[in-house]
Amino acid sequence: MNWIKVLWVDDEIEMLKPHFLFLKERGYETTPCTNGLDALDLIKEISFDIVLLDENMPGLNGLETLNGIKNNSPDLPVVMITKNEEEQIMNEAIGAKISDYLIKPVNPNQILLSLKKILEHKSLIAEKTTQNYQQQFRELSLSLLHLETHEDWIEHYKRLMYWESELESLEDPSLFEVFETQMQEANVQFAKFIEKNYSDWMQGKGGPILSHQAFEHFVCPQLKEHQPTLLLMIDNLRFDQWRTIASEVKDYCKLLSEHSYFSILPTATQYARNAFFAGRTPLDLSKTFPQWWKNDTDEGGKNLHEYKLLQTLYSRLRIDRPMSYLKITQIEQCQQLIKNLQNHTHEGLTTVVYNFVDMISHAKTEMEVIKELAPDNKAYRSLTASWFKNSPLKDLIKKASSLGFQILLTTDHGTINVGHPSEVIGDKETSLNLRYKAGKSLTFQPKDVIHCKHPESFQLPSFYGVNSSYIFAKNDSYFVYKNNYNQYARFFNNTFQHGGVSLEEMIIPFVVLNPR
Repeated sequence: MNWIKVLWVDDEIEMLKPHFLFLKERGYETTPCTNGLDALDLIKEISFDIVLLDENMPGLNGLETLNGIKNNSPDLPVVMITKNEEEQIMNEAIGAKISDYLIKPVNPNQILLSLKKILEHKSLIAEKTTQNYQQQFRELSLSLLHLETHEDWIEHYKRLMYWESELESLEDPSLFEVFETQMQEANVQFAKFIEKNYSDWMQGKGGPILSHQAFEHFVCPQLKEHQPTLLLMIDNLRFDQWRTIASEVKDYCKLLSEHSYFSILPTATQYARNAFFAGRTPLDLSKTFPQWWKNDTDEGGKNLHEYKLLQTLYSRLRIDRPMSYLKITQIEQCQQLIKNLQNHTHEGLTTVVYNFVDMISHAKTEMEVIKELAPDNKAYRSLTASWFKNSPLKDLIKKASSLGFQILLTTDHGTINVGHPSEVIGDKETSLNLRYKAGKSLTFQPKDVIHCKHPESFQLPSFYGVNSSYIFAKNDSYFVYKNNYNQYARFFNNTFQHGGVSLEEMIIPFVVLNPR
């Protein structure tokens, strides 16, 4: 039997023998100790799993013993047991990172509950999580066959995000592998849903809020006459990444509402973000403002005129309060904005495009060290959380809240971790994106794509002439040219890409936050 080793430190240890017998019957081997100094010596000699520590002892008292334990064995859990209910003593113990706090007299069941809570917490949660997912698995699979509206798909995706978060904490990877299969099947069905309905949506026949409708639908109603609003467009932010940083954001802001909308196709910055700021589809935008639109293969930046597009939208919607636009691509720019944010409090809308999350995902393609840091969704979320905790973006949100800004946080599209190379053939005019291609006379694997033969039906420009068409990668596919197929397939496999059709790329957050 693998005994759990408990060190119990109390100057009246003889009175606790019934407790020792009770714990022994349940797999706990208890070592008695009558004072703090001996306890510190025993901890150096024996590898204990947990310490039960009396607060009021002669000689080295409980708090002094606790400090000695933490100095030598900072990860060893300690439960403080005391007759004293003074708040100061409790605060000192909690500040020293005790695992639990019990008031005498304690009965054996109290001790057992505390030990289980601390030592078996992970295993008990894992067992319950496994049971719950096994119960939900069939329901999730059956419901997938009956998702008829975009609202159905949003709710289903949120349920999948919940289970992904729950299952990834389990040490046994087998259930998570089952979930990944379930997620892949969801994306297969989602692609069919998009293929069936997307053209109608782009023609204005119902459907979800799309990129070119999001500003008018979500931003305009939030503009207040006497309150400044900060619109944060964090490029390339998936819904699960928002959920990852949400707890940090909520330290400084109140979450007023969390909405969802769909990125247009291609789920790429050139299309989705321009559409957001222009309030127009790419086709409409290219016709109305040809001087501000660049095709995929044109030289130069594709998002250089967002401020001008936003100004025209502002005018069209007849918004008369002052506004400004800033694009953050370097840490220094954000730090400067934080210093000057007070100067924007008179504005109705301060728009900030923050590109750093996009840098993370692209860096994962280009830098082997980042590829190792973020090999999967779990690590990608963890990397995002670590970045955000130490980023000036967090400081910007904190400063904005302190100045009374309402904060609107959103993105232009998400990303998906790709794992299935799909061969494509095109001429030198074909666009280069891994998840979509625009060109003429494209040759591809039909099972891997949604083929848009008539770009105007998707409200996309036909800049390659009569034979112009688009293909969008489905599920986790990515396009690789026949030449050097194996080399590029290995290079891009297991990287985060965007431009195609998946739940992760298309269903994105719009969050409204109020200052605390």
